[in-house]
Amino acid sequence: MKKCVVVGGATIGNYEFVRKHIHETDYVIYCDCGLSHMEKLGVLPSLIVGDFDSHENPHMDTETIVLPTEKDDTDTVYAVKEGIKRGFTEFMLVGVLGNRFDHSLGNLAILMMLEAKGLHGMIVDDYSEITVLSSGGKEDVTDDCKFFSVLAAGGDAHGVNIENAKYNIENADIITNFPLGVSNEVPKGNTAQISVSQGRLFLIKVFNEGEK
Repeated sequence: MKKCVVVGGATIGNYEFVRKHIHETDYVIYCDCGLSHMEKLGVLPSLIVGDFDSHENPHMDTETIVLPTEKDDTDTVYAVKEGIKRGFTEFMLVGVLGNRFDHSLGNLAILMMLEAKGLHGMIVDDYSEITVLSSGGKEDVTDDCKFFSVLAAGGDAHGVNIENAKYNIENADIITNFPLGVSNEVPKGNTAQISVSQGRLFLIKVFNEGEK
């Protein structure tokens, strides 16, 4: 099934990198001032949602859900929930990190919300891909990324293994109050394996460091 792409209003500098992750068959939801990215992304909306407190309603010939300004869910959270209602199991969020740190943290929490529902989510920013690896999970990291980091997500993680990387660990704890897993590397020709027995990890694959 095609994935649901949610476009938020945080700054995007590297449109080329972000565009590579969006495909013609994707279902694209623009959230309020995320509409400011539409021209440079070159992707028309499948759905528009927002309270339009930071961007005017474009009144396009596209399904639009107008939200109240006072509500429990942010526009981005609402968009993801709407995607879930419409049957999507894979989500990608762009334009959701930066600008407002509180919103950035809240949007990282969306990845954990999706994981808890048995769904898959990824955040793509100018430099990286961010996913959640949960209990019993394993993931490969290839040498096409410059760096990768693993950080505790929503609590301490236990039984963490990193193999075939520059820095390897076995049955380790990645805890919330010490960033042990920042800036590892995959040697050329290798594929690193990451696994966790208990808890959740943010897995961040960094592909560039500011090139535009």
